[in-house]
Amino acid sequence: MAKVKKVFICSNCGENSPKWAGKCTACGEWDTFQEEIIAKSDNREEKKKIYRGTAKKRDAVKPVILPNIQAGNTQRIVTPDEELNRVLGGGIVNGSIILIGGQPGIGKSTLLLQLAINLPICILYVSGEESEEQIKMRADRVGSPASECYILTETGVDKILGHADKIEPDLIIIDSIQTLTSPFIESAPGSISQVRECGNELQRYAKETNIPIFMIGHINKDGAIAGPKLLEHLVDVVLQFEGDRNYTYRILRTVKNRFGSTNELGIYEMQADGLREVPNPSEILLSHHEEILSGSSIAATLEGLRPMLIETQALVSTAVYGTPQRSSTGFDLRRLSMLLAVLEKRCGIHFGANDVFLNIVGGIKSDDPALDLAIVAALISSLEDVAIPSNVCFAGEVGLSGEIRAVNRVEKRIQEADRLGFEQIFISRYNTKGLDENQYNIQINTIGKVDELFEALFQ
Repeated sequence: MAKVKKVFICSNCGENSPKWAGKCTACGEWDTFQEEIIAKSDNREEKKKIYRGTAKKRDAVKPVILPNIQAGNTQRIVTPDEELNRVLGGGIVNGSIILIGGQPGIGKSTLLLQLAINLPICILYVSGEESEEQIKMRADRVGSPASECYILTETGVDKILGHADKIEPDLIIIDSIQTLTSPFIESAPGSISQVRECGNELQRYAKETNIPIFMIGHINKDGAIAGPKLLEHLVDVVLQFEGDRNYTYRILRTVKNRFGSTNELGIYEMQADGLREVPNPSEILLSHHEEILSGSSIAATLEGLRPMLIETQALVSTAVYGTPQRSSTGFDLRRLSMLLAVLEKRCGIHFGANDVFLNIVGGIKSDDPALDLAIVAALISSLEDVAIPSNVCFAGEVGLSGEIRAVNRVEKRIQEADRLGFEQIFISRYNTKGLDENQYNIQINTIGKVDELFEALFQ
């Protein structure tokens, strides 16, 4: 006979409470407690049968002196997907758990199914949302199915690990973690208790058998991965798959990575036959115009170690109504307001009576401070209705005093602009230390303040 118990669990840290509270005493977050009904079994023998994997258990762990530990022996599975290898830091680390989150229909299942049918290893693909026929139809659409890709439509985590023990795969893919259930917790699938327990079981299995596991995670209305925050702390890598439904391009960002950089970025294009890698994102993020238009400028940005040139578009027009509008797509609206204030204060260029609209071409979102200089140039270009030459790009951060601050890795930005055929680039005067301008074919213009940019381009 199972005992029914009501508890309140914090969705941020997983803290339990017998009654609801406005503020969590453990993590300090407000309004995070959710009520759950949990039925616990009285059978003690059943509780002892927690599956821990017996196929390829590691040897007993013993304490090791730090100087005796050999570093650099991490084994990785290099995939045919170069974009995925980049965001993972070089490939899939054995025994790691990778969580991929994103909006519904963005392409998470397609991405991992393509990985499963292209990797020449034994893979167990577990789906709790689709039938075998649905997966087969998608596999036929995105590529020829691999012979060693096993499909399992199951939601019980104990049965999944039991099948994995028999098949002994080299990689496990779970679609999705919110659909799994544990026999030791009888709450609803997707609840905080179920996600936490299933995540713990998968994490234990991955570490004991040295098998990497991919998990797809749903997101809530705020854009965060649904379930307890403990899930993100539990896994080794957290990837965010994002994109605009109005565009075909998808972006895979690294949010957390214990085996590599957390600032890497992979770009895909959604096509009828699946996701296609985009090895050169600069070309797709630059618009091709038959004539030069005002309000458009090119920024040399950097995502992780990857340089990209993206186009920024600005539209400044007279406000029809009493209150001017401020709108930004792909760029922080508060930072746009700061740049407008700097132009008014330091350059005497007034935007107070104008509507200002800003857009980053291609549906990409960027928070690189080096975008500031290109945005300032686009704003002035639209206000003065003077076009910026298409062979000019910008890389610099604008400070509150109107100074152009240095940005990191300016050599890679200049090299990318030079490779794409740009003839001029504007950078900060403080970025010239140790910079050899003779090794580039592009003309490097250095400026120290915003008003110098205005004089160089529009006077």
